[in-house]
Amino acid sequence: MRKRPLYALAATMTAVGGATFAYASLVERNMFTLRRLSVPVLEPDAEPLRILHLSDLHMMPDQHRKQAWVAALAGTDPDLVVVTGDNMASPDAVPGVLRALEPLLPVPGAFVFGSNDYRGPVWKNPLRYVLPIENEYVQGVELPTETLRQALTDAGWADLNNARTVLKAGGRSIELAGVDDPHVDRDDYPSVAGPATPGADLHLGVTHTPASRVLDAMAADGFALLLAGHTHGGQVCIPGYGALTTNCDLPHSMAKGLHRWPGSDSWLHVSAGLGTHPTAPIRFACRPEASILTLIPR
Repeated sequence: MRKRPLYALAATMTAVGGATFAYASLVERNMFTLRRLSVPVLEPDAEPLRILHLSDLHMMPDQHRKQAWVAALAGTDPDLVVVTGDNMASPDAVPGVLRALEPLLPVPGAFVFGSNDYRGPVWKNPLRYVLPIENEYVQGVELPTETLRQALTDAGWADLNNARTVLKAGGRSIELAGVDDPHVDRDDYPSVAGPATPGADLHLGVTHTPASRVLDAMAADGFALLLAGHTHGGQVCIPGYGALTTNCDLPHSMAKGLHRWPGSDSWLHVSAGLGTHPTAPIRFACRPEASILTLIPR
């Protein structure tokens, strides 16, 4: 008779755990959300500028709902689109990525790649993200990186993988500097480093992984707004506490959203992204998202 309460507790916990997993894997990971934020980085009396920030699509060929949702974001009428990497999760993903982005390609745009634009995902022990477990970094099959790069640059979007450029958007001159993914040591910011160019209306730094070594350097060069992804906002969060991991050296409190970058005048926006790793297709207390950043005068 004494064991019955323990059996009941175990059964209850099992039921709650099962319901939570079902919600995280079947419901929340498909609850695509558009965040709207104002960022005070423009000169006084400047007209607002709208940036659509997309990240971490981790697209699979059959994810038609996600593709349609992203495509519909063309209706937000952005002045500039910035994509911060990890677009693919399959060697067959490029058509799906382009179906999602096609209505946005006529808008001025720029992109960097993440590790999952080069190599496909493989299963990893989830505990390595929250415990000090040393594992060799392993990735899967080669992905059609150059096919995606060619499609985006043919549309006129700027490739910012270890590159720097100036483009026109919303009637403004915008200087952008970007790096390839620091998470797999592909970044080479010194090759594009240097003080922000006087005369540009806005200076943007772009990276997939919000690694402090890159963000510190961009902020020191005077880039007013830094854009990143990679963290998935923690992907599985604890209500009232937040992210358990950022999968990099970014503080957990900055796992997603808009923050002032410490020790600088720069703002950092980290997108929680729209996808999940295919071997861990869950989200909890961290909806998949895209963001409209309305830049306004300081």
